[in-house]
Amino acid sequence: MKNLLMSRLPDFPWDSLAGAKAKAECHQGGIVDLSVGTPVDPTPGVAMEALRAAALAPGYPQTWGTQALREAIIGYLGRRWNAGYLLEQQVLPVIGSKEFVAILPTLLGLGAQDVVVIPTLAYPTYDVGAKLAGCEVVCCDDPDELVALRPKLVWINSPANPHGQILDAVQTRAWVDATRAVGAVLASDECYGEFGWDAQPVSVLDAMICDGDTSGLIAVHSLSKRSNLAGYRAGFIAGDAQLVTVLLEIRKHMGMMVPAPVQAAMIPLLGDDSHVELQRARYAARRVKLRAALQACGFQIDHSQGSLYLWVTRDEDCWSTVDYFAKRGILVAPGSFYADAASSHVRVALTATDEHVAAACDRLFNSVV
Repeated sequence: MKNLLMSRLPDFPWDSLAGAKAKAECHQGGIVDLSVGTPVDPTPGVAMEALRAAALAPGYPQTWGTQALREAIIGYLGRRWNAGYLLEQQVLPVIGSKEFVAILPTLLGLGAQDVVVIPTLAYPTYDVGAKLAGCEVVCCDDPDELVALRPKLVWINSPANPHGQILDAVQTRAWVDATRAVGAVLASDECYGEFGWDAQPVSVLDAMICDGDTSGLIAVHSLSKRSNLAGYRAGFIAGDAQLVTVLLEIRKHMGMMVPAPVQAAMIPLLGDDSHVELQRARYAARRVKLRAALQACGFQIDHSQGSLYLWVTRDEDCWSTVDYFAKRGILVAPGSFYADAASSHVRVALTATDEHVAAACDRLFNSVV
């Protein structure tokens, strides 16, 4: 039976990597998978302890989250992102950020008559979520162009996936002002915010960016990367109280609730910076090693000011580059997954163990004539 929603979507891009993965797996040292951004380091002990302590959970959890979780979210955003003015009705836990990204246009009631703006180089789920709602998708990297486009929803992402570019305070403020001028919702994906390398990320909720006025703004956060919690599906949003209230009421009807033990695990993690600093140091060390090995092989690294990826090219078709790595037992993501304009780049993830990163670097250095 034909499925209308499936007909709106592209093929799942990762399926096309099967051949390269099989080739990489044939390497005598085994595969080093640098294609995906899934954490590999341990989940902090405080999260596991809190999860176990909350394991007895026979009743339904609150869609809005417990008061303790809401307070922890507000405390984190105030301490880390200069948004200490937020109130409880302005935050909401979600079942991982990807779920929220994919369903936001639908929850906002958008449809075929509406335009959703996404970055030219972008996490594919922005496009998928808009298409699931039947919206028109337009790629745009210049806030001055919004007047002509008249969008209802605009996505920005900093540090960005796949290329790691970071918007500075002036650029971020320009997006806030432009979306407000056209009456659009600005959704800021800040899930990689803890990982700025060559520049420091800012949030749209920063009091210096939005003047403490969250109207039309939604910031999206995740504990997957900062806390190695991807398997828990723990995220949250914050921003415009009216928007958050609408999203909360619809999610109540849909039964979209973060499990109670996961809510409990989020609380100590949001109050602790030490485990984030440790994880940041791990990724920084891996980044230095991979960057040196890639440059030794003649690759150019573009953008990559933040996030957990290196955006790599040597001015050839990205699939040729994917094959180059696969022959050395390394799997990377082709730039064409993210935009036709990225067909000469590949994305190299930092999310592999120290041992696997060392193995990948050895293979790359050994390939240098």
